[in-house]
This record gives sequence, structure tokens and C-alpha cells, in this order.
Amino acid sequence: MSDSNNPLAELLAEKFSDRVESIQVDHRETTFVVAAEHWHDVARSLKDDPDLAFEQLSDLCGVDYLGYGDSEWETAEATGSGFSRGVEEGFGPGRFSWEDRPEAENIPNRFAVVVHLLSFKHNRRLRLRCYAPDDELPVLPSLVDVWNSANWYEREAFDLFGIIFEGHPDLRRILTDYGFVGHPFRKDFPLIGNVTVRYDETRRRVIYEPVEIEPRVLVPRVIRRDSRYVPDKIDRKAAREA
Repeated sequence: MSDSNNPLAELLAEKFSDRVESIQVDHRETTFVVAAEHWHDVARSLKDDPDLAFEQLSDLCGVDYLGYGDSEWETAEATGSGFSRGVEEGFGPGRFSWEDRPEAENIPNRFAVVVHLLSFKHNRRLRLRCYAPDDELPVLPSLVDVWNSANWYEREAFDLFGIIFEGHPDLRRILTDYGFVGHPFRKDFPLIGNVTVRYDETRRRVIYEPVEIEPRVLVPRVIRRDSRYVPDKIDRKAAREA
């Protein structure tokens, strides 16, 4: 805990002393990490306990920590070689084809679910995080029976990250097509996807075709506006040199 004087952090530590994984306070924002086996009962207590009273779940999302902290940009030497040459060689995150996709690394706590809660009664906000115990098949209990607003959020996390919410009343894809293969927000999913989808006027149906786009990273162009590029100064400089 980075701020021992935070009232909410102290209250959480007191209420859930035997179920606390960690409590972090940064920039006056409190993050409460809970183990998977306590995920549902802690959520219920956070809502029903009058001292906490987190009545509203305002957001729920999945997180994939594969490659967390890695960067494909070389920034230390980029100023000497030009920003466009700052991309490191090799395949970066998502820059590979579906057939050549890398095997996911066996890292602990790869998938997590993050929930943002709001208490109107106490005017407090809380970030609640839980790591799925199995990276091969991430499963966590659903929170729909605690906060009904979690329904579509959990469907989105299932669709994009492949996180399964046990007990969800209608867990199915919500953004991608029903026949979609894979989960597009996973770090081992190619940025170009695995198939091209288009409507064929002749066949009068949607068809799937191989992807023809080359995996690449888009490098932004940087325009530096300084005295070297001001027209009237360029003209005066040319006149002096003449």
C-alpha cells in the first residue's frame, strides 16, 4: 500500500483482511486486487455493506498482460537516425499472420478483469482487479447478479479476450461475428485479423477470404515547425548566401 493514510484503503484492509491480495493507492486512486475464489463474495460485500455501498458498476473490462512493458520502439537513439527508423526489427505485437502467430508465453496472471465501482453514498470510487487462475482457459464468476450493468461488459470481455464468466445468463459474442475465430484483443492475435469478410452481390451472402494485407506497423510522420522551414527566413538566408 503506497498511502497508508488513505481512508478507503484502511477500510478495505479492515473489512477484507483475509481476502486481500493487495491494495494500491496511486494519485489518490485505490486499486483492490482480489483472488479469484473471493471475487464474487467480495463484490457482493462491496455493494451491500453500508460502510462501502458501491452501488454502481460503471465499467468492466478484460486485460491481457502478455508482453506487458515491452516496446517495439527504439527511442533512445531514434533522434539520431530519424523517428521513422525507430521501429525495432522483427515482429512486434500483432505484426504477424494468423498462420505464423506465435505461441502464447506461459506467464503467470496473464488475464485479468478490472472493474470500476462508484459509491454515491460515500462519494468514492474503487478499482477492483482479479486475475484468472488459468491462462489457458480464463474463467471467473459472473457479477451480473451483483450489478446488472456487468451483463454486456462481461460479454464484451468474453468476445474480445476469451474470458469466460461462469454463471452469466447469456454469454455470447457481442461485437464480432458469431463465426469469428479467436479473440481480437489478445496480444497473440494478429492486427490484420485472420480472414477478410465481405458481402458478395452475386452469391447474395457474406463470404470469407484470406487476408491480403501485409502485417506492418504505421509510423507517424513528425513535422517540426522551426525557423528552418519558415518561408521568409529561408528567402533571407538564400539572399545573404548569394
